[in-house]
Amino acid sequence: MNSIHDILSSNKVVLIDFYADWCGPCRMIAPIIEEIKREKEGIVKVMKVNVDEEPELAEQYKVMSIPTLLIIKEGKLVKQLVGYRSKADILNALDA
Repeated sequence: MNSIHDILSSNKVVLIDFYADWCGPCRMIAPIIEEIKREKEGIVKVMKVNVDEEPELAEQYKVMSIPTLLIIKEGKLVKQLVGYRSKADILNALDA
């Protein structure tokens, strides 16, 4: 697990996947997140945050439901995707 400092200081785009092990849609989106992680290695930093283990971080980013994907550029939140999303939706959000 990377720290919040890593997120804010990264010069890469950061994709944070807020999830829980018991969440069905989270399990459905997990393979897509892994594909994006492999395909965008070196360009996008991908982090997974289990909301049951990191409730403070989820609260800090106002995560109300899961899965929630946050896209952070230069330390600032630029996009929040809530619920299951297709790979195309996620890639479009990353490229915007």
